[in-house]
Amino acid sequence: MVAFKEEFPYLRTDSGQLFEFNRDWLHAAITRAADEAGYPRWWLTDHVTESIAFYLHLRNDENVIDFSQLSQTVRYVLKCIGYKEIVPHFAPSPPPISISLLDIAHHAGTGYELAFFDLLEKRIRTLIETGADNLQLCSLQSCVKHLRGVKTWTRACDALREEIVCFVREKLSSAADFSRFDCSLR
Repeated sequence: MVAFKEEFPYLRTDSGQLFEFNRDWLHAAITRAADEAGYPRWWLTDHVTESIAFYLHLRNDENVIDFSQLSQTVRYVLKCIGYKEIVPHFAPSPPPISISLLDIAHHAGTGYELAFFDLLEKRIRTLIETGADNLQLCSLQSCVKHLRGVKTWTRACDALREEIVCFVREKLSSAADFSRFDCSLR
């Protein structure tokens, strides 16, 4: 994977997974740490987030930065600005993994719902096995229309959408460590 010069470098976890940097994710992690340290709605969260983003943007000569290095940088910034009590609470998980349901549906083919569900199950199982704990499943509506082979939404689409949502819930709830797994469907 190659990061383009005008973009941020990718983040690499200890397991070797690569993630794109996301300001919202970092903002949420800093907010959570500040809240836990006793600073609800901390006024410097936006500034620290933008400072880290600017720092990463300057490091565009590197394609990949270790996730632990980013965490260490945030901790260093918090100490430097006089908020070392937030540091022990800053323990972000890797950014969410985003998967396009439409891409899975394209691999399965039009009208091949069984193949779609089989591919989706394999993708979810693989992510859980690699230790991912935050998943975003995107393009649900487009996926359903593709699988149904329609251009406009129908009642049959409603039923398939509900079936996909229930399927994802079932697969995630059967995972051993479901309590720490976040998933969103869009």
